[in-house]
Amino acid sequence: MNTTSPNNETYGIEDTSFKAAGGFAGIQKLVKSFYTFIDQLPGAKTIRSMHAQDLSLIDDKLTHFLCYWLGGPRHYRDKYGPISIPRVHSHLVINKAERDAWLLCMERAIELQPYKASFKIYLLEQLAVPAERIRVTSKAGRNQGIRAPDSLST
Repeated sequence: MNTTSPNNETYGIEDTSFKAAGGFAGIQKLVKSFYTFIDQLPGAKTIRSMHAQDLSLIDDKLTHFLCYWLGGPRHYRDKYGPISIPRVHSHLVINKAERDAWLLCMERAIELQPYKASFKIYLLEQLAVPAERIRVTSKAGRNQGIRAPDSLST
């Protein structure tokens, strides 16, 4: 997850990505925007139906997870316990359409943030990796006999 942009900005080392995202407040804003798109975009209806009506818990979980994932404080584990992203989603049916809708909502949310252009590109590219891993390990992927590429199986 270590990348140097054309402007020599490095992300994915220690807390550089967390800081580039604006810290906790910036990530919280990103997640709120993301769930607004989950609620509004017609293509995200299936994803929205996978969540409770009240999004406050999942909003908080995603905010804390992204803080941790981007190199910030590891409060997710303290608050919610250990997590395996593929295992948490394994009971769901997630095909390419759901993966792509999730990524579209995240892309739209990222576009609204005051991040540097290089970080916006980096972040979306990095989020595509677990999104694909979730698809492959979901109920749909297992039913289709899809095997996670070795790069995704750790």
